[in-house]
Amino acid sequence: MLLNQKKLNILLGSILVAGILSSCRHGEVIVPSESEQVTEGEVTEAKGFYLLNEGNMGSNKASIDYYDYATGVYTKNIYAERNPTVTKELGDVGNDIKIYGSKMYAVINCSNLIEVMTADSAIHLGMIEVENCRYIAFYDGKAYVTSYAGPVEMYTSQLGYVAEIDTATLQVTRKCTVGRQPDELAILDGRFTSDGKPKIYVANSGGYTPNNYDSTVSIIDLESFTEEKKVEIAINLHRIKADKYGDLYITSRGDYYTISSNLYCFDPKAEVIKKTFDIPASNMCIVGDSLFLYSWEYSYTTGGEQISYGLINVNTEEVLSDKIIQDGTDASIKVPYGISVYPYTHEFIVTDAGDYVSPGTVYYFNADGTLKWKAETGDIPAHIAFRY
Repeated sequence: MLLNQKKLNILLGSILVAGILSSCRHGEVIVPSESEQVTEGEVTEAKGFYLLNEGNMGSNKASIDYYDYATGVYTKNIYAERNPTVTKELGDVGNDIKIYGSKMYAVINCSNLIEVMTADSAIHLGMIEVENCRYIAFYDGKAYVTSYAGPVEMYTSQLGYVAEIDTATLQVTRKCTVGRQPDELAILDGRFTSDGKPKIYVANSGGYTPNNYDSTVSIIDLESFTEEKKVEIAINLHRIKADKYGDLYITSRGDYYTISSNLYCFDPKAEVIKKTFDIPASNMCIVGDSLFLYSWEYSYTTGGEQISYGLINVNTEEVLSDKIIQDGTDASIKVPYGISVYPYTHEFIVTDAGDYVSPGTVYYFNADGTLKWKAETGDIPAHIAFRY
């Protein structure tokens, strides 16, 4: 009864807000946020988390949801309501979201921009133009963003680049050319690198040339901001994340025909692959000694897809389990599309893109792999940033 009454009160408040906002853009109606009480509130280290929904390419439907730990309320589509003067709202295809200091950065791929907001309330602060931008990372007051360096266009061999952005001025200060269609990037300080200097490691995909994928990680010297070398890993790279020991975990999408997705552990000091896991991996999150992963792998040969999950100990580099969800909820997840782990409790989140054109679902699990709550999201829920 408590949850139903709270949900009713929230709904009535949303209706009132909708009436107020409907005239903010000279007749253009702003879709109001929708809130749902999904669990009882709790006191915890994080205030909440933002979830960036990608939205289908060309639909201009990227959106941001927010979960509040103290109230237990999940709210869909907060950006438009909080920023009624921003035309076209968040933009086309949200590809990454991160918080650094007092600002939050959402990488909007096909709109060729990084939307900068206040971290506490998602209020618009500015926009940074970076063409076909993909992923973002931070180091020493700077943001670093991968770019495909051209429009969405298949069968182009255009080299990509990493843009350096001053987080105080929101200006692009330097660019470094890397491989073709660079995706995720990781930054290591000098403790873990081959020469004791901080470096950026970039996973190059070559995804626009499926007959000739890229297969390298670009290594950038941070001080000179030049590409030192490329290291061969595997075709069609995507994710790259560092563990606390300085090793890099790198995923390959494969070719969707005869070469399967795979996961690699790379030693940045020796600049060699330490281990090939021979398991598929689409996305992962590392917290402490634990690497949580999922795979959604499609085959053009069979016309089918396979879903799997996994848990790896990054200290021993051993696969501990192929099952992170323990209560059967995984049977309801059609297309796992995002994963994140709350570091203080090892509670974890898996998002479901569903059919890619309808609202998705976020599933929040207890540390033991049992479902704590779930909620409807925007279209294609993908990227999560905890707010502390």
